[in-house]
Amino acid sequence: MRHALYFTPPADHPLVLAAERWLGRSVFPRDVPAETIGGGTPDERETLTADPRRYGFHGTLKAPFRLVPQAMPADLHAALEAFGAERAAAPAVRLRVSSLGGFLALTPAAPAPGLDALAGDVVRRFEPFRAALSDEEIARRNPESLTDAQRENLEKWGYPYVFAAFRFHMTLTGRLDDAEAARLLPILEAHFAEALAEPVELDRVALFEEPERGRPFTCIRLERLTGAAPDNQ
Repeated sequence: MRHALYFTPPADHPLVLAAERWLGRSVFPRDVPAETIGGGTPDERETLTADPRRYGFHGTLKAPFRLVPQAMPADLHAALEAFGAERAAAPAVRLRVSSLGGFLALTPAAPAPGLDALAGDVVRRFEPFRAALSDEEIARRNPESLTDAQRENLEKWGYPYVFAAFRFHMTLTGRLDDAEAARLLPILEAHFAEALAEPVELDRVALFEEPERGRPFTCIRLERLTGAAPDNQ
């Protein structure tokens, strides 16, 4: 079993509903009707959305991890509840559909230091719960392709893209060639236009669970940030 700390809006948020329609799956306990979008059927989207569909609609704050042997899931839940009571929400951000390293995702339309600070706080706060990476887990990250700083992050924090290397994104597709990315970009911009008309509130941290490696992730807790702790913007 692995857990992850992600950002996702509440289940009834227009952005969540639009993303579920695109991916064909919800991380919440409900079914998503099959829908043709931009002329593409669910079957035609099957391959290009396979990875983001399994992980579910989210933005990574702390990447998936196994619990240390001395911690129980209940301990993680309690820590998240305490974090939510202490930590202030980050300022809302406006998102847009972007091409990012060969895939399409929702990313901040402008620098979002409050969001970056929230991610950094989550990484640090929940690090005591993370078991060390196995050799196999390290190999999956292709460490030979990482920069020195990213390799150091992988070794120290279990994920290459934290702190200065962090780039918030909510993945919508798998890897695409340039032509396919160019074709899908306007389709996704149109699909998400209404849901992205207003900035997205960053007032929750979600706990996701993967029951077995390769199984779909689900949201098992959505903790609201109600505290007054500064967000280090």
